[in-house]
Amino acid sequence: MSLDPRTTVRPLFAAIRAVLVLTLLTGVAYPLLITGVAQAAFPGHANGSMAEADGREAGSALIGQTWNDADGDPDPHWFQPRPSHGGYDPLATGSSQLGASDPTLLGAVREAREQVAAFNGVSVDDVPQDAVTGSASAIDPHISPAYARLQTDRVAEANGLPREDVARLVEEHTRGRDLGFLGNERVNVLELNLALRELTAR
Repeated sequence: MSLDPRTTVRPLFAAIRAVLVLTLLTGVAYPLLITGVAQAAFPGHANGSMAEADGREAGSALIGQTWNDADGDPDPHWFQPRPSHGGYDPLATGSSQLGASDPTLLGAVREAREQVAAFNGVSVDDVPQDAVTGSASAIDPHISPAYARLQTDRVAEANGLPREDVARLVEEHTRGRDLGFLGNERVNVLELNLALRELTAR
């Protein structure tokens, strides 16, 4: 039995046309449209929520970063973030995968608690949990208000600022729960430190 070329070639060309049209619509036109709408309506969010200082990008408010001195140690002049086993590398996100009863994790938390307490001149009993444990993503840009308040005296003294002024910054940058009930109160470390920078420059 011979095949009619029209019955085999015509569906093939129809399929090719469909692929081309759908590729242009869903792979080119739709992404360009959504990108344009996002840039017009939410330019800050669409570009990664970048924060600026002195006309330069200082980082993203969505990704945590270190605030260290030239030797790589935590700089007492700045509010410090929570620990990150990935060094706040966006390409190395994820938790340490250590369980709550793992001796390695328990030892690391105990050591970190002592370091945070000594660095801030407080008792180990005053150190909040997020000061010594990393987030699930390892790039969380936020800390708890309790951890921010814990650092207030040290930051104020290191920068020669009145404690009340630094404490006011912390309260101004404390964000409540989303929709009033989702998540926890939090402080964005980058935004807080940029505000601190402006305060020290006055």
